[in-house]
Amino acid sequence: KDNVTIAIDGVLYIRVVSPYDASYGVEDAIFAVVQLAQTTMRSELGKITLDKTFEERENLNNSIVNAINDAALAWGIQCLRYEIRDIAPPPSVRQAMDMQAEAERRKRAEILQSEGDRQAQVNEADGAKQAVIMQAEADAQRIKLQAEATAIGLLTISKAISAPGGRDASSLRIAEQYVEAFSKLAKTSNSVVLPANVSDPAGMVAQAMSVFSTLSKDGNFMPEAMAANESSRGSKSGSGSSGGTGERSSSANTPG
Repeated sequence: KDNVTIAIDGVLYIRVVSPYDASYGVEDAIFAVVQLAQTTMRSELGKITLDKTFEERENLNNSIVNAINDAALAWGIQCLRYEIRDIAPPPSVRQAMDMQAEAERRKRAEILQSEGDRQAQVNEADGAKQAVIMQAEADAQRIKLQAEATAIGLLTISKAISAPGGRDASSLRIAEQYVEAFSKLAKTSNSVVLPANVSDPAGMVAQAMSVFSTLSKDGNFMPEAMAANESSRGSKSGSGSSGGTGERSSSANTPG
């Protein structure tokens, strides 16, 4: 059908069912059957393309067998089977067919490769998505556990401070942290911020305890701690003034 010349080799199986008809019905029964098979093959091949020729072997065989049996009935011959043994296209057509087959194979390979790459990217995206989700869930669980642990710790500290001697222990702990913080100054940075009363750790501890008391008792600034701090400062200043007065008194009484 597409004007391509090909050479076909076939095998024909026949049986003589009537020797009389085979002898007197036709001059040469075998030659007549072979010629009929060849002409029928040409006729059937003219209806299909070259690509279909390799696919329609079974249909071609059946068509030739039926055509021979219809024509050779008066010759006393029956066609049992016809098989196409070989199909040989010209070298140029064979080369073109090989190139076409190679192109088809390359096309399928590229399609499969692209589908594999796409599936790999989809799998990677799904994996990254699941990793982000699981990381977020892990972070949320970690924050929740830290919050619960912090709440339990604060509750324990609150109970410990409320117990007898708890405030003294907390004051001692704050003083220890104060001294430890001063020991780490200027070790990791050149900029140092110091409080105004560096030489008065007791005042810093009292101030920290007053802030804690303010947060815990809604405005109660631990007057006992502040009073103790003020009284200690007042006693220091009072002792100095009384000493001066005693000096003046003794100097005044000496001449008399």
